[in-house]
Amino acid sequence: MRRHADRGEAGRRVTQTSPGPRGAAVGRRIGIGLMNGLWRPRVLGTWRVPATGPVILAGNHSHNVDGPMIIGTSPRPVHFLVKKEAFVGPMDPFLRSVGHVAVDRESADRTAITAALGVLERGGVLGIFPEGTRGEGDFAELRAGLAYFAVRSGAPVVPVAVLGSARSGRVISALPPLRSRIDVVFGDPFDAGDGSGRRTRTAMDAATVRIQERLTAHLAYAKRATGHASRP
Repeated sequence: MRRHADRGEAGRRVTQTSPGPRGAAVGRRIGIGLMNGLWRPRVLGTWRVPATGPVILAGNHSHNVDGPMIIGTSPRPVHFLVKKEAFVGPMDPFLRSVGHVAVDRESADRTAITAALGVLERGGVLGIFPEGTRGEGDFAELRAGLAYFAVRSGAPVVPVAVLGSARSGRVISALPPLRSRIDVVFGDPFDAGDGSGRRTRTAMDAATVRIQERLTAHLAYAKRATGHASRP
């Protein structure tokens, strides 16, 4: 009886630290319904996302709908790293049920790190906003977390630009105008590391610079490709 209980507890620990693909698949279906029902996403470059194997989607972040928009337009289910402050009340079980990972942005969150690496080790897709929080969405400041996950796992990074989400709607000011177009542009995958596998501070700093250059270049390309470069 005790052995059965131990296995049950161990199973729950695995589920909590390394979310499985089923929940993320459900989250993707919800995202598809919501994003296409409320807005008119125009999606470019989904073919650039590797069809199999571990992948990190690195998106710019200027509005709360950016995460659901990436989830709903990605060709594969995504496990997002989400700030722990979002896991309150009924949102806590919901976010966990769709495969997301709570992360403490103010400390080295070992539980979140283990969960995120578990997703990549299983060959899943991890979604990250490398700026750490909402801002201008221009990749001007990147935290080192993305570089760590990319170098540690060896997973390619796919830049994702979400454009048009920062506008305020007339009906609901906290959301982009309903039925407006939001562009989501997926970029070419790239390796963040230098191929040495080193995880020293110097190597991580170099990887962060490399990532920032690629993400910034992709954002500029996405704005030109969608016409946002000519908009105020």
